[in-house]
Amino acid sequence: MAVQIKPSPVGIAVIGVSFVILVYYMFRTTDISTSTTISIRELISASIDLAERGGKEVVSVKKEHKEHQKSKGNTKEGANDPVTDGDYRSHVKIISGFKKAFPLINLVSEEHNKESLDMSKVQQPDLHIQEVYDHTNFDEIVPVEELTVWVDPLDATQEYTEDLLQYVTVMVCIARKGVPIAGVIHKPFEQKSYWAYAGSGLSPILIRQQSKESTKKNIIVSRSHAGTVKETVQSRIPNSDVIPAGGAGYKVLSLFEGVANAYVHTTLIKKWDICAGNALLSAMGGKMTTLSGSAISYDYRDNPKNEGGLLATLSGHEEFLKAMEGVMNN
Repeated sequence: MAVQIKPSPVGIAVIGVSFVILVYYMFRTTDISTSTTISIRELISASIDLAERGGKEVVSVKKEHKEHQKSKGNTKEGANDPVTDGDYRSHVKIISGFKKAFPLINLVSEEHNKESLDMSKVQQPDLHIQEVYDHTNFDEIVPVEELTVWVDPLDATQEYTEDLLQYVTVMVCIARKGVPIAGVIHKPFEQKSYWAYAGSGLSPILIRQQSKESTKKNIIVSRSHAGTVKETVQSRIPNSDVIPAGGAGYKVLSLFEGVANAYVHTTLIKKWDICAGNALLSAMGGKMTTLSGSAISYDYRDNPKNEGGLLATLSGHEEFLKAMEGVMNN
């Protein structure tokens, strides 16, 4: 006589849930390129990997002495706005990698492709960097249409052409509905990568910088697109030391390293220059706003130009805002 065993309701539920999880991960791993949702941990991992790949191109071009510097023209203040093969080769490496892994994602880069990309030759970026998984508290699965990735393939190009390589960075920023939630600032000539995921975690190298905030009135400003920022800062903030430096990425990192306690910019600046720094500051309790105190939106549909000036701090933001009140109206 055959014995009929009836599965319990609990057993059926466990089997059902297990099947759903199995199917989800099968599709997440085998069909990620057409997924309409994205894991932020995977996107951060790709951002770090691609920023470092771009950085290798930047270093390689410099070592080969093949910068082939050109000019995009002059800025409003009359400064030369150069572009090199380092900018372009880094751009191609980063953009092609993102298109390989996340073809539906919105990308905004400082540079543009000169020719079409052969995606069959593009290497898939690393989506599972262990450091990211070890140093974040949670992940989010986000609809792709809510995300914008901003890319600066070579920040501080002017300084790059002058061999002031300490200022050079490669940056990637992830914004959700216009708000920067994660960023990567990579120093290619030091082979260091700083990253943060707002509310979830920081790179170990960034954590070690948290105790180094400056207690002095050191204000870091642009050396190549300065306008009258030095005179403005000194007239508004008495007894301040003004430090000219290249690269928005470098200037944000200087806040973490105790070099300065405020970064001020009074001329037009592009959002790919500042988005990653904004994300890192937000993750560490700092702020980046216009000089009127307004938040900066980083949606791909927004104007890529930030014309409201810039103030970035780890603390004391309101005090500096008050000191700089009305500057952009002058």
